[in-house]
Amino acid sequence: MNTHHMRPTRIDLAPATREAMVELLNRQLADTLDLYTQTKQAHWNVTGPQFQQLHELFDELAGQLIGHLDLLAERATALGGAARGTLRMAAAVSRLPEMPAGFHDGLAVVRLLADRYAALAASTRAAIETATRAGDAATADLFTEISRALDKALWFLEAHLQA
Repeated sequence: MNTHHMRPTRIDLAPATREAMVELLNRQLADTLDLYTQTKQAHWNVTGPQFQQLHELFDELAGQLIGHLDLLAERATALGGAARGTLRMAAAVSRLPEMPAGFHDGLAVVRLLADRYAALAASTRAAIETATRAGDAATADLFTEISRALDKALWFLEAHLQA
């Protein structure tokens, strides 16, 4: 993204910093949107004796991701950039592995989601560091908020995998 494609704003960050943060936010937006759709896929296709509990948990986790999507997209636009948030845009650049198609036993799908939540949590922590180094405390704080929520979601998923 070039600065000339950025809208002007009175936010007191250098244009190059705003541009870099918009790119970072859009990378996280793509991964988060991908994780949202994969969590819904798990919600719809989970099977097994824990179906009801996991079906509800996955729906709750997907709902939380919607809130993260808004935070990421709205921060990108507040900085003068454009949010790239369609499914096709996200699929083209997501760094997460694809959720296998079909029906999945409860614990198998929990493992698949836990791996993906852990990957997004790790990239979110890296984004905190990147935003901090760039001097954008507000974007770093946004990523910190999302990081805490992802860690909590991962805790809920991993609790199902404990023997």
